[in-house]
Amino acid sequence: MKHVARKRFGQNFLHDQHVLGSITDSIDPQVDDTMVEIGPGLAAMTDQLLRTLKHMHVVELDRDLVTRLEKAYPRNKLTVHSGDALKFDFSAIPVPAGQKLRIVGNLPYNISSPLLFHLATFAPLVQDQHFMLQKEVVERMVAPPGSKVYGRLSVMLQWRYDMSLLFVVPPEAFDPPPRVDSAIVRMIPVANPLACDGPTLEAVVQKAFSQRRKVIRNCLAGMFTEEQIIEAGIKPTDRPEAVGLAQYVALANLLK
Repeated sequence: MKHVARKRFGQNFLHDQHVLGSITDSIDPQVDDTMVEIGPGLAAMTDQLLRTLKHMHVVELDRDLVTRLEKAYPRNKLTVHSGDALKFDFSAIPVPAGQKLRIVGNLPYNISSPLLFHLATFAPLVQDQHFMLQKEVVERMVAPPGSKVYGRLSVMLQWRYDMSLLFVVPPEAFDPPPRVDSAIVRMIPVANPLACDGPTLEAVVQKAFSQRRKVIRNCLAGMFTEEQIIEAGIKPTDRPEAVGLAQYVALANLLK
């Protein structure tokens, strides 16, 4: 029975075999990897990965797809976790000693940012992540300071990960086709992130970019004095997008 994509779950199923092959090559799965796929959908990517992997885990919200997956694969090959990836505890997945999780997925575009922030809390447990996302989101994730699209997402994720946009995927690779281009991003957790309290950094960055057309002295008024901004190595007349990760971390550490 054909599964109809559900808009409320942000379902767009990848079917292009060339693109699937390119993603698999980028992931480069190894037979004993502890691999977790978020939103396996109709299992196009799952099938590709299980050609190499002994076993993998998937996290799926759609109960109809959960039932389909459980019928299609034996439990010794695929463990299906029925639930919302936004609430899923990735630390609960058993990992052999000396290994870390490898996480992949075609992430629902309507929840991509909160899901990325949720996943960031598990970064120390992760070897790498390969995700399909809206191209504009990936461009924001990897943007350097000074870029028009550099912002809160860029700073917070670059604190935790080294990231690169691998390649762009056109709408016609999906069923139904989305209205935007997609892209594959590789995310490798930073071994030693700059020392900082995460919620404090988040508060500073959120305030800085809440009025990104203003100079940072005005954006952060009430949170920092001009002297503190200078102490963090920032020109008070710079705009938020001109300030690098290290300077935002310095500001956050001044608050603590």
